[in-house]
Amino acid sequence: MSKQTSPRAIAIAAHPDDIEFSMAGTLIRLRNAGYEIHYLNVANGCCGSTEFDPVETASIRRAEAMQAAVAMGATFHESLCNDLEVFYGEDLLRQLASVIRRVDPSIVLTHSPADYMEDHTNTCRLAVTAVFARGMPNFRVTPVGEPVETSVTIYHAQPYSNFDPLRQPVVPDLFVDVSDLQDDKRRFLACHVSQKQWLDESQGLDSYLQTLRELDTQVGKLSQKFACAEGWRRRLHLGFSGPNDDPLRDALQEDHIEVNSG
Repeated sequence: MSKQTSPRAIAIAAHPDDIEFSMAGTLIRLRNAGYEIHYLNVANGCCGSTEFDPVETASIRRAEAMQAAVAMGATFHESLCNDLEVFYGEDLLRQLASVIRRVDPSIVLTHSPADYMEDHTNTCRLAVTAVFARGMPNFRVTPVGEPVETSVTIYHAQPYSNFDPLRQPVVPDLFVDVSDLQDDKRRFLACHVSQKQWLDESQGLDSYLQTLRELDTQVGKLSQKFACAEGWRRRLHLGFSGPNDDPLRDALQEDHIEVNSG
């Protein structure tokens, strides 16, 4: 498979603010390492309000997500469906595969294969298959896009809370230090103003900004090296890249990354 001369990375998450919680620090590290970074939420966030109707909520959350993407220096991509309608099906897969062909990334950051809600899990499944189909000329994408042959490595973020749906702990095999990026991550997440009230009401979170710090601190403790970290598991290479390709690890300076050798 060919390699790009201009490396690109895309974060593919389920909802507006998911990237900010578990992927934004790594995106910034990649941007600082010379990567062009891209930002996509599959669902539009339309259910994330107890005050506004779905159309208005989606509009508010789109504006917030665009603001966050601009703050990160990332290219913003439009959402593809409503909340709780992220199903592993043909229409969404063709749309997401079209985005993959346009962006032509060498790194894809996405959700854990098992997470606390199905929108996250299905986003992961869609992302993986969309990347797998990137070079298949007989797979039709919407809108039409030419197949690409770039070698791609997929990295799965930690599930929310660092546990899978059956309450089993999930330990990353790669840690990215985000200790000095906490102010940046809080600034990105603070763009999602509409979500403070919603998360406080629906999930009992006293402060979504504090929750961000707590989650990064938990992963940092797992690393046994960093105060705050984002954790990643690298997907099997078959159909995507060479067996030893690890571009995330290669891109970051040694003092910003730790490999779990256990």
